[in-house]
Amino acid sequence: MTIDLHGRSLLKEVDFSKEELSYLIDLAKQLRDDRRLGFEVPQLIDRNIALVFEKASTRTRSAFEIAAHEQGAHVTYLGPGESHLGHKESSKDTARVLGRMFDGIAYRGSAQEDIEILARHAGVPVWNGLTDKWHPTQMLADVLTMSDHAKRPFEEIAYCYLGDARNNTANSLLVTGALFGADVRLAAPEELWPSTEVHDIAKRLATKSGARLTITADVHEAVRSVDYLYTDVWLSMGEPEDRWGERIKQLLPYQVTSALMEATGNPSVKFMHCLPALHDKETEIGKMISERWGLDSLEVTNEVFESDASIVFEQAENRMPTIKAAMIAMLVG
Repeated sequence: MTIDLHGRSLLKEVDFSKEELSYLIDLAKQLRDDRRLGFEVPQLIDRNIALVFEKASTRTRSAFEIAAHEQGAHVTYLGPGESHLGHKESSKDTARVLGRMFDGIAYRGSAQEDIEILARHAGVPVWNGLTDKWHPTQMLADVLTMSDHAKRPFEEIAYCYLGDARNNTANSLLVTGALFGADVRLAAPEELWPSTEVHDIAKRLATKSGARLTITADVHEAVRSVDYLYTDVWLSMGEPEDRWGERIKQLLPYQVTSALMEATGNPSVKFMHCLPALHDKETEIGKMISERWGLDSLEVTNEVFESDASIVFEQAENRMPTIKAAMIAMLVG
């Protein structure tokens, strides 16, 4: 089935129907297969894409740049501090300038309001590479990755996110699963549960889709019989460094360990992480965590991260074909 998404923007998951998101996933699978077999046909020849990144990025930037180049498009990267957006120039004015020069805009920053303003005034498709509230391009990759391994409809999949359930990844996992009708669990301290606004959106979607939603502080209740355990970094929400010790103590019961993987009761359970991950002492932060708190890892142990159950690098690789699908669908149709 062909669905027309021409001219649309990808700002948050709830702007799309299950059928529209499924179409993007199917298109991404086809593009991924074509690339691997050497059959890819460029559909974005001489299009111009702006990457407005107010936050640094590895996977999102790389995925957008490679996807654009392989499809014949040109990319201009405006990194942190390289545009006047929100500082010397309003988001509205920046949108009206960029929209006259570029065919599409990818944005990665803080406020969801900024990308909403960009989309309203640019007159071209805008793609959300991450805001403080939503992470839709990550969700496209995650749904594709889960579907690859589950070999069954997404609504029959169960997954559990553990850690800080207020962040953009947790918000997006909750509403995406609710939209698709999946079994979604969030395990977190009660003070780190999603906002009432986000939970209400998910509950409304679940009423229509039949999704099963669980938000609990009970780790073992949350992980029972799931297909995927998913976590994210604990120190990425802008907390001051002098509160890291308190935060680590708060979240340590939600660390993904081999024992927790076994507690699912599912020998085929997989581990997911949107990266980067603090799973060892091979980073500056990892060394500092080890020296101060005597921990070799934070949100996931190295044993799990490096295990055969870990599919985190497939997740990362799938950022590219899913972003490619979004650009083609919204620029070409």
